[in-house]
Amino acid sequence: MKTSPVTHQDLRRSVIAVPPLARRADLSLNEAANRALLAHLEAGGVRSVMYGGNANFYNVGLGEYARIVDMLAALAGPDTWILPSAGPDYGKMMDQAAVLRARAFPTAMLLPMSFPYTDDGLADGVRRFTDALAKPAVVYIKSAGYLAPATVARLIEEGRIVALKYAVVREDPLRDDYLRALLGEVEARWIVSGIGERPAIAHYRHFGLSSFTSGSVCVAPRGSMRLLRLLAEGRYDEADSVRRRYLGLEDCRDGISPIRVLHDAVTLAGVADMGPMLPLLTGLSAAERERVAPVARALAAWDRETMAA
Repeated sequence: MKTSPVTHQDLRRSVIAVPPLARRADLSLNEAANRALLAHLEAGGVRSVMYGGNANFYNVGLGEYARIVDMLAALAGPDTWILPSAGPDYGKMMDQAAVLRARAFPTAMLLPMSFPYTDDGLADGVRRFTDALAKPAVVYIKSAGYLAPATVARLIEEGRIVALKYAVVREDPLRDDYLRALLGEVEARWIVSGIGERPAIAHYRHFGLSSFTSGSVCVAPRGSMRLLRLLAEGRYDEADSVRRRYLGLEDCRDGISPIRVLHDAVTLAGVADMGPMLPLLTGLSAAERERVAPVARALAAWDRETMAA
């Protein structure tokens, strides 16, 4: 596992994968399947892997947390960042900070809180978490107005934030007053597009964001990495032709459930058997699997046969 501090230059080198976590039927960790998924991502060029919402870290208990992060660190290649998540509530994030501080992870992402919190209270939580971790954190912004732009700027100035994962969904990603307000306070290099391939070009081209996170990269890593390279080279028409390959699976995720569809799509595409989901989530129904399976398999086949050529 790569343990050097996170830099903006390093953020740009790789799509940030946000994979599911594999479990056996009894909900114990499936080390072989998690190894297979990580190896699949690394073979496709991915070097940043963040375990958060898609890995259902919201529902992971403290008693299992150390086993999970130790397993992931051991499975990663020497040039791969493993970025675990913590929270979202204050008590959980502080307990997890103690676990993470004793290990070499370069940072951790704070899962987004939905209720109850205030702007000042959330900022205080970020400060206390990063003090306990002894490292800056990734802050996950999933809703408009989650933190006031001026608050974000202060936390960056204090060295509390290493990156922002921006995942506020807009019908038109170009019309985003909150993102523009954030960019009025902080430089674009601090912000990573956090909603997969769909808005990646708009976020990169028109807002200058530094990279993007992806769940579908777990099915088709070469294509996502190709998209990132084309964006860096300003080849936007070619980038859009690659991006469109992902929209079928992204449509399934948006129409059913982003987390549940990705979890089962990795299995259905033949990448690795993710097994059941940890409660309080469940896998896809039979009808949903019938919808997702051909889409996931087609994306995986294109990535394997075209992007690997």
